[in-house]
Amino acid sequence: MPTQFLVTGGTGTLGRLLTPALRDAGGKVRVLSRRAQPSEEDVEFVTGDLSTGEGIDAAVDGAETIVHCAGGPRGDDIKARNLVAAASKVGNPHLVFISVVGAERIPVTSPIDRALFGYFASKRAAEVVVSESGLPWTTLRATQFHDLVLTVAQALAKAPVMLVFAGTRFQPIDTGEVASRLVELALGSPGGLVQDIAGPHIATMKELMQSYLRASARRRPMVSIRLPGKAARAVREGAVLSPEHAVGKRTWEDFLAEKFR
Repeated sequence: MPTQFLVTGGTGTLGRLLTPALRDAGGKVRVLSRRAQPSEEDVEFVTGDLSTGEGIDAAVDGAETIVHCAGGPRGDDIKARNLVAAASKVGNPHLVFISVVGAERIPVTSPIDRALFGYFASKRAAEVVVSESGLPWTTLRATQFHDLVLTVAQALAKAPVMLVFAGTRFQPIDTGEVASRLVELALGSPGGLVQDIAGPHIATMKELMQSYLRASARRRPMVSIRLPGKAARAVREGAVLSPEHAVGKRTWEDFLAEKFR
């Protein structure tokens, strides 16, 4: 019998790649979306809101594996709690969660930390909800997606001068490679906190932005600024890196070359 998957965040950057991959692996896929979507061949779309819990009971009904990709800058713990509450009523589904490298290493203790790096605290809080859910679970931490770095670069390039964060390094990874790893985990047995997945190269923020400017044939002067706070210091010290798990193959430059060819 094909496995019944539920994907939250199935219309997002990661979910859009994950959903067809699960279908192609022979699974029956249901996607939870806040907005009504027409169902496709072998993919059922259901409407619900993880922030309020509305529609979640119906979404999880019959799901054997739930891949939780829905997230945002805040409130991930609330979304995870509502999902776990609904899933716990319908059996013992395998809950697969995508988190971020550094979730447990970024101290978010001040208003400045929360404003700049609250995303990490939100992901860490959701990790705890998943691990303490009583459900069989797997959590994968990934470094920043190429798509996210591109979004940041495009936003910064709108100004006449690009501001970059001094001393910060990142290890971006291809979204498709993360999706492939999540499929493996979703098809497998619960593994708890599994090994990180990280991109093939580490680069400073300035280097990443310079690569973007070259690829997009743009010119912008850059000014480096030093961010305040404990969270920013942790990032400068490498908290968002995972060099021992640099398993990604597609580089940032490869990604840019395809985007701007």
